[in-house]
This record gives sequence, structure tokens and C-alpha cells, in this order.
Amino acid sequence: MAAVTAAAAQRWWIRAPQANQVFEIVHSDDEWRRLLTPEQYAVLREGATEPPFSSPLLHEERRGAFACAGCGLDLFSSTTKFDSGTGWPSFWAPLDNAVNETEDTSFFMVRTEVQCHRCGGHLGHVFNDGPQPTGLRYCMNGVALVFKPATA
Repeated sequence: MAAVTAAAAQRWWIRAPQANQVFEIVHSDDEWRRLLTPEQYAVLREGATEPPFSSPLLHEERRGAFACAGCGLDLFSSTTKFDSGTGWPSFWAPLDNAVNETEDTSFFMVRTEVQCHRCGGHLGHVFNDGPQPTGLRYCMNGVALVFKPATA
């Protein structure tokens, strides 16, 4: 995971905070650094991307929910997870009111960034090349997620 931290240290990699956004869960930069691992901090708070095929969640197939590693909000149901072949956990739809989508113009392209609705953590991006029924691919960083197995 050193690649995530090293890449996040480069200024062109770090996303600018959205000053107009207000979130339910707010922490100072120092608090986030204490609450998250360096890899989680780089992705969730600085918008870095983990290396492809590096997340154990890529192969998670149990029933349950994928939640934000920053605040614990359930984001995706395991029933919407699919193997996109991209190397990142992918889903065809988020849970209701779980994510925000904003325009991301980094790397000289226009993409749609996906953030946690409750804490604003960067999760990944959404693309229009996914399976039905939505045709969407929510390409998420596994380090930004935690898996909660179904209890019943």
C-alpha cells in the first residue's frame, strides 16, 4: 500500500476539498489521520487510488453490506457487486441516500467522483459501462470500504 501513500503525497494527485459541502460526520485533518490507516487517509481524504487487484474485498462474495471505512455508513449491498475485471470492487448501484456524485476534472478528463454521503470520503468513480439493470459501474477503492457480513 506504499504506492497509495506515495502517490497521495504528490500535489497533482490530491483533490481539492469542496468548500460548499457540509457533512454529518466532520473531523479535523489530525482526527482523520488518527482514525484512519495511512492508506485509508490517502484514499478517503485525499482522493488517491489504491493499486488494482490489491484489495481483499475484490473477492468478497458473502452476503452483506459494504460500508464506508471512514464513518461506517452502509453504501452498497453485496447483491449489486459484480466482477468488472478492472481490479477494484465494482457495484451496479449504491444504497439509497448513501453516496454523493460530483464532477471530477483531474488528470485532464471529466469523470464522476463518488463520495460517502455522511462523511464526504472519496470512494472512487462511477462509469456508464456496467451491467443491467442500471448500466453503471461504481468502481470503488477497497481500502475505502469495510465489509459487514449479513447476520441471518
